[in-house]
This record gives sequence, structure tokens and C-alpha cells, in this order.
Amino acid sequence: MRIAMAQLNPIVGDIAGNTRRIMAAIDRAMDQGAELLVSPELSIIGYPPRDLLLKPTVLRQMSEAVDQIAAHSRGITTLAGYAQENPHPQGRTLYNAVAVVRDGKVIHRGVKSLLPTYDVFDESRYFEPGPKTETVMLGSQRIGLSICEDLWNDEQVVGRQMYPFNPVEALAKAGANILVNISASPFTLGKNDFRRKLISHQARRWNMPIVYVNQVGANDELIFDGCSMAFDAAGNLLAQGKDFQEDLVVFDLPGPARLDCPPPRTGIASVHAALVLGLRDYAGKCGFKTAVLGLSGGIDSAVVAVLAAEALGKENVTGVALPSRYSSEHSVSDARKLAEALGIMFHVLPIETAHHAMEQTLENFLSSSAPGLAEENLQARIRGNLLMALSNKCGHLLLTTGNKSEVATGYCTLYGDMCGGLAVISDVPKMMVYELARLINQQRLDMGGVPAIPEGSITKPPSAELRPNQTDQDSLPPYPVLDAILQLYVEEEKSVWEIIRAGFDKATVLRVARLVDVNEYKRKQMPPGLKVTTRAFGYGRRMPIAQRYDPAAMAQEPT
Repeated sequence: MRIAMAQLNPIVGDIAGNTRRIMAAIDRAMDQGAELLVSPELSIIGYPPRDLLLKPTVLRQMSEAVDQIAAHSRGITTLAGYAQENPHPQGRTLYNAVAVVRDGKVIHRGVKSLLPTYDVFDESRYFEPGPKTETVMLGSQRIGLSICEDLWNDEQVVGRQMYPFNPVEALAKAGANILVNISASPFTLGKNDFRRKLISHQARRWNMPIVYVNQVGANDELIFDGCSMAFDAAGNLLAQGKDFQEDLVVFDLPGPARLDCPPPRTGIASVHAALVLGLRDYAGKCGFKTAVLGLSGGIDSAVVAVLAAEALGKENVTGVALPSRYSSEHSVSDARKLAEALGIMFHVLPIETAHHAMEQTLENFLSSSAPGLAEENLQARIRGNLLMALSNKCGHLLLTTGNKSEVATGYCTLYGDMCGGLAVISDVPKMMVYELARLINQQRLDMGGVPAIPEGSITKPPSAELRPNQTDQDSLPPYPVLDAILQLYVEEEKSVWEIIRAGFDKATVLRVARLVDVNEYKRKQMPPGLKVTTRAFGYGRRMPIAQRYDPAAMAQEPT
């Protein structure tokens, strides 16, 4: 059987446009002699559709789209993901489904069995799990139909059985010759390596080839890396889709391996590619062509500026330096060097006049006590106002530049540096920002260019420059220590006692945990951020604001 994996980048809700994308893939697959085309999970509406699924008109449009794709599938079988109404009176009203269509007819429908509700997933809000596993005969082959999570319930690789039912085992026992999995699996650092290991193991375990087709592109905070792949029954890789871009991969099963695309990027290179794709798709799918950001001369804004130039084109990015009385000379000069190296537009808008006016207006209040946070945050909020004005006037998407370490500890100002439409690196810890900066500069050197990020931006002590001689480490532990604690406390959900036993200073651990817990109200008000780690702030981490959780209460330090 000649199979085409259609690795598509849908726009959520664009049912007509996504249907055209699937039909265009059908045409290209037929030109290459494919007998079967497989598209990603919910490819007709895009993943995740969230509460669009609650609109009755959306369901009717998806049903019409299935009919259009069926009519277009002449001489080829197509698998298209969509949401199907549950005809039974019990349970939720929808199924996460796959339609098998050919020659104007829907010849079969399969339904997702396992519905994830962890991290960013909330499928039980909308879908009823499938009542049984589904196979369908295509020529002489019995195809086992599965959808995303159905493939992940492998206790031998995952470490524990997440669900009492294993759809892959059931499909193998039902006589499936080939397993097809349509998926929308979001990117996180290192996930594709694990995904490859899992699918290869499943193929060997059940002695069955597996065709895995993943969505690509970004929708809101989620980034999908593609990397569709097919394995033979021995777990050998037969075909591989590109990472972070659309692709159509046609191969024969059985047949020789077709591995003519570059291997998927790993490590910090994969994070870089994910952020560029995430920014490009967020802007494009929201209707923005240009972006603006504040350039402080520091490493965070420098990295975001480079990502923006790569994602949108240098001619579509504007950087603005907003110096105050406390800004060092190198802050503006490093910002200017960066802008010149990137070729982006650059402006300097000093905030001293506005800062002085604000101080005069609030003089009676500010003079009642020693200068502190209120005075410092005036500057951040003036900058936020000016950048928002440029966003409104010019139609730019305003990009925030705060990293995950700052967002975690509340080292950011509401209605100041948190103003914006997209928090590009809000899931990138500070030490990873340095890795990105070094990678970016090295890539430009490898291409015969010059580094974009000035050395001063990388080597200078990080500072918000809101008071004389200020550095981040006046308020926070050193970033290598902070990031290590945050990794354990936020991403791995370790207790403070476990972290202390791992060798970290007790007072520092308790202070960091407290900062994380009391600053949830800020994170609830920040722009959406691009997810690249296993535990990002935002949709996948749902903590209460009005709470008094004490991570060290109710127990003494364990012996």
C-alpha cells in the first residue's frame, strides 16, 4: 500500500480553509500514486478547538466538510479528523472522530477511546470516549484506527498504565495489519525523542506497522512540531516528516525506508525552531503582520528581537529603547547595535519627561514614605503605555520579553513590562535564554555573518535598571540556583523538603516557593505564552489565586 502522511498546519475554526488544505493534499498524494492519505487529529477544525465545539453551527459545518472531502477523494481513501455528534442519549454530546472516506462516501468512522485531561488537555469537557476500537478493511489490509492518546497507554515505556484500556492491544487482537494514529501532539523539549521510542516499541510489541501523522504549526500557546513517522513491524523507521513545517510524505508499506528529510532538531535548537514557528503562527493567525518590542540592551529583549525578525521578517519588526535616568549608557548602545545587526527599525523614546510628570502628580503620596516599589514600577508602566500606544497606532503586535524565571517569581510589573499580546519567552528559563543567545550568534557565524546579540548583552549582570546600580540578584537568588529550584518545584512538583534534601539552601528554597505561590495573580493577567517545557504557566497549570497554601506547613523537615 502506498501511503501519504499529510502533515498539515490548520487554523483553528477555519473549517472551509482547512478542508481546502486537506483536498489539496489529496491532489498531491494522488499525483504520487498514493492509495491512502492520512491527515492529523481534528484536522477539519484544527486542534485545540476548545469551546468552538459547543457551537451547533460548527458541528454542521464539520459534517459538510466531511462530505466535501469524501466527494474529492476519487480513487484514494482519506482519513480526516473531526468532531462527530454522539447519537446515544447518554454521555457527552461529541466524539473525537476520524472519517474514512472514498469515492463520495463515508465508508467508516472511528472514535478516540482515551481522552487526556492532564496538562493542557481537557478533552473530557467535550468528548465521550469511544465505545470500542475500530478496524476497517482497505483492500487486503485491515487498518486499526486510533487517535493521539490511544497510542500512549504503554506501561512498558511510559512507566505506568494511565488507563485501564489499551486500544493498541485491542486493535492488534482484532487482527489489524497496520495501525494508523492521527495526532495533534504538542511540542515540548525532548518529547519527540520519547515519542519515537514509544511508537517504535509499540510496533515491535504488537508486531504491527504504525503510521503516525502529527499536526504542525502553532495555535495560541501550543506549538506542534510535526515529525510524523512510520515504523515497520520490527520498529524500524520507514518514513519521517519534517520538523516545524508542513510536509507530505509518501512511502510504500512494505517497502524501503524513505528518510530523505533532515533529522528532527533536538535540544536548544528545537526550542529555537519552536519559538520562531510559535511567534509566526500566532501573529499570522491573529492577523498581525508587524511587531514591536522594548529593547533594554539586555539578553531577554535581544533574544525576542531575533526571534521576531526570523519569524516575521526584519522589515516587520520595530525595537524601541526607553531609557530612564537610571539607564546605563550601554543599555541604549547595546540595543542600537542589536537593531543594526538585525536590520530592524529602531527608535529611542526617553521616558524622563513622563517619569517626572508622574512623580509630580503623585508627589503628596510618594513623599509619605521612602522610595520603593511604587516609584520603580512607575517607570515600567510608562514604558508599557508608550509601547501600547505604538501598538495601537501602527497595528503592531506588542511582544513581551519576560522569561520564565521572572514570571515564576513575580519579578515583573503588571501593566508595565507585562503589557503585550504575546509572551514569547515566558516558558524559557533564564539560563535557557543564554543558551538561545549563544545558539543564535553561532548560527549567524556559521552562515558567514556576524553575531546579532552584542557580547555586552550576554555578559552584563541582568538588571531592570529601575534604581541606581540595581541588579536582578539584589532580589533573586543567582539564576543557576533559581532555575534549578524552579525546575523541581514547578515542573516536577517536588516538595520543598525534597528540594532541600537535594542540597539547596533551606531559606532560599522556602523563599522561592513562596514567590511562586503568591504571584499567581500576575500570571493570570499576562499575555498567552508559547509553551516549550513540560510545565508552562497558563492553560496547563491551573492554580488558585485566593489561597494560603504553605508548602512547609503541617510537617517538620523529614528525618
